[in-house]
Amino acid sequence: TRALPSPTPRDRKPCLQGSIEAFQDVVSSAVFIPKEDGVISVSEDRTIRVWLKRDSGQYWPSVFHTMPSSCTCMSFNPETRRLSIGMDTGSICEFILSEDYNKMTPTNTYQAHQGKVSVVLFVLEMEWLLSTGQDKSFTWHCSESGQQLGTHRTPSWVSGLQFDVETRHAFVGDQSGQVTILKLEQDSCSLVTTFKGHTGNVTALCWDPSQRVLFSGSSDHSIIMWDIGGRKGTAIELQGHSEKIQGLCYSSHTRQLISCSSDGSIVVWNMDVTRQETPEWLDSDSCQKCEQPFFWNFKQMWDCKKIGLRQHHCRKCGQAVCGKCSSKRSSIPLMGFEFEVRVCDSCFESITDEDRAPMATFHDSKHSVVYMHYEHTTGCLLTSGTDKVIKVKGKTDGKR
Repeated sequence: TRALPSPTPRDRKPCLQGSIEAFQDVVSSAVFIPKEDGVISVSEDRTIRVWLKRDSGQYWPSVFHTMPSSCTCMSFNPETRRLSIGMDTGSICEFILSEDYNKMTPTNTYQAHQGKVSVVLFVLEMEWLLSTGQDKSFTWHCSESGQQLGTHRTPSWVSGLQFDVETRHAFVGDQSGQVTILKLEQDSCSLVTTFKGHTGNVTALCWDPSQRVLFSGSSDHSIIMWDIGGRKGTAIELQGHSEKIQGLCYSSHTRQLISCSSDGSIVVWNMDVTRQETPEWLDSDSCQKCEQPFFWNFKQMWDCKKIGLRQHHCRKCGQAVCGKCSSKRSSIPLMGFEFEVRVCDSCFESITDEDRAPMATFHDSKHSVVYMHYEHTTGCLLTSGTDKVIKVKGKTDGKR
C-alpha cells in the first residue's frame, strides 16, 4: 500500500516581504543571517554587502566592501560568523563578521583554483573548506592552517557540491550530467561511485542527511531524488519545471523540497509521500498494444503491407506504443509528473482523479532566478535574479 496525499496538503506559499536593489551587476549568491533580520550578498559587481532590516522594513547596508574582482559564490557559517568568498580569479577570501554585523575582518586567502570558483562550502565539524572550480578540480583545505589537504580532478567543471559530515562523503555534480561521490580523508580521497540520470548539466545539488537522500537539478528541466541511504539504487524523477533548474533547498521539518528555475517559477514539492520510480522504457520493433510495426521494422512492414509508425513510450508503464494507442495525456504526481504526459490508453483508464491530485504547488517569483536560499529556522526564502534584485519571501501556512 502506498501513502496517499492529504486532502488538504501543506502549502508554503512564498509571499514577498521585501526586495533589495542598488546592485550594478547580478548577485551571484545571497544568504539569510539566522536570528538577525539580515542578508549577506556577493555580486559580480565585486561587492560584498551585509544588509540589516530597519524598523521601516527596508534593508540598509551595514557593510559595503569592494573586492579586486567579481565574487562568484560564498559560504556563510553563522556559529563562527565566517564568510568564505569564491572569486572569478580562482582564489577564496575569508572574513569574520563582527557580532553586530557592522564590520568585516579579512582572515585568510586560499589560492584554490586555476579558474573561476564555482562552489565553496565551509564544514565547521571538520574545519575543512571545500571548493570546486571551472578548472575541473575539487579541492579541500584546512581552514585553520590554510593548507591544501587534497584535490580531485573531475570530468568537467563542477556546478554542484554537497557534503555529509557523518560519512565524510562529498557529492560533486558536474557539467557532463554526472554526480560523483567521494570519500574524504584528512589528506586523500577515494571514489565511492558515480551515477548519471540527467541528459543535461547538473546545475544544483541538495542533501538531506536525516533521510539520506540527494536531490539533483539539471539544465534538462528535471530533478532526480537519489535514495543513497536505501542502498537499492532508487531514483525518483520530479518533472515540474519547463526551464533550467537554478536552485534546490530542502525543508526537513516539513518534508518539502523547494526548487526554482531560470524562468522564475518556484515549485514546492510534498516529499512526505511514498513516490514511485518511473519505469524503464521498453524496446520493441512494433507497438506493444496493437502490434503495428515501427518505421524501422522493414520485414514486418513488407510482410503485412503496412506503413511503419513512429515509436512513443507510455510514461506510466514504459511500453513502446504508437501514437494512436497513446493519444491520451495525464499528470501522474506520484511518479513526479505534475504536468500532463503521454500515457497509453489502458494506463489512462487506470489513473483515477485521486491519482491526479497535485503533490506540488507552483509560484512565480516574477524575475529570472540566478540563485535561491532557504532559511529553515524562519521558513523564509530569497531569490536573486538577472534583474539585479534580491527578493525576500516569507511563508504563508495553508491548512494543516
